[in-house]
Amino acid sequence: MSTGPGGEAGFPAVTAAAAGSDIRRRRRPLGERVFRVASPYLLLAPAALVIGAVLGYPVYLLTKLSFQQYGLAELVTKKGTWIGVDNYTRIFQDEQFWAVVVRTIVFTAVCVGLTMVFGTLIALLLARLGRFMRLLLTSGLVLVWATPVVVAVNIFRWMVDYEFGVLNWTLTKLHIGDFLNKDWFADPTTGFAVITALIVWGAIPFVAITVYAGLSQVPAELVEAAEIDGARRWQVFKDITFPLLLPIFVILTSLSIIWDFQVFTQVWLLRDGEPEEDYWLMSVYSFVEAFRLGEYGFGAAIAVVMVCFMFVATFVYLRQMIRIGDTR
Repeated sequence: MSTGPGGEAGFPAVTAAAAGSDIRRRRRPLGERVFRVASPYLLLAPAALVIGAVLGYPVYLLTKLSFQQYGLAELVTKKGTWIGVDNYTRIFQDEQFWAVVVRTIVFTAVCVGLTMVFGTLIALLLARLGRFMRLLLTSGLVLVWATPVVVAVNIFRWMVDYEFGVLNWTLTKLHIGDFLNKDWFADPTTGFAVITALIVWGAIPFVAITVYAGLSQVPAELVEAAEIDGARRWQVFKDITFPLLLPIFVILTSLSIIWDFQVFTQVWLLRDGEPEEDYWLMSVYSFVEAFRLGEYGFGAAIAVVMVCFMFVATFVYLRQMIRIGDTR
């Protein structure tokens, strides 16, 4: 055994070895830190490039078009007239635009709220059903989710048909009221009720199945302990289940807002391609201004404003996800 100057056996050698190891550790992490910082971006780069190629250029053209006077004449010559922010000034001074914005926000809030409530209730039901009934209900949800939008629209049109609607016949037979020959779309309130039912019906399966998948990860011990302490089911959900599934609810709510805010096909088809002004949402308003009235620059400006709304919703979603991640 070697003896150091101080008479302590082996300590200088050990200390020198430890110091050399520390130096190597200090030198090695430089490349590792660079790799750790850059690796997420390298992994995301291919997807970002594809998204940029697919969406970036069209968004650039849309934004460029929104600053131009581009009508039918310009469509023939393929050359617009630069007018700056005139289209945006016209938008924000248009009372109809603000009416459409309010209508779209209210419609989106109602659709998202109903989707989340009914989807969560069905997920809780799935968690308590037996295997056979769970499989049966899940199969039905998957079939609803897989139904094409055009097919779903035709189903609902048949259900609320003026002369042969099965919903009118059923409500009348149940003595809820006289719904024979009732035109649901004569009044925008009942018309939007049908559109909302169609949207929620098609969106519930995704929410229900996703929430059910999250429920399967909730520790059973926590639920059993709360029930033993006398907590009721709604208290268990409020104090245990909901906080644990909060990231899932944030994701589902954000995605539902983005999807429902840009609803177009259902409204357009249910009104036979000629929706009245009372049925205009942001997407319908932009389409009508651009293609029916031939004001492509103005319609592009409306679309850009709509994209900005979507960007704000996405930003709020990302901020909430980061905040949730920081508190865990």
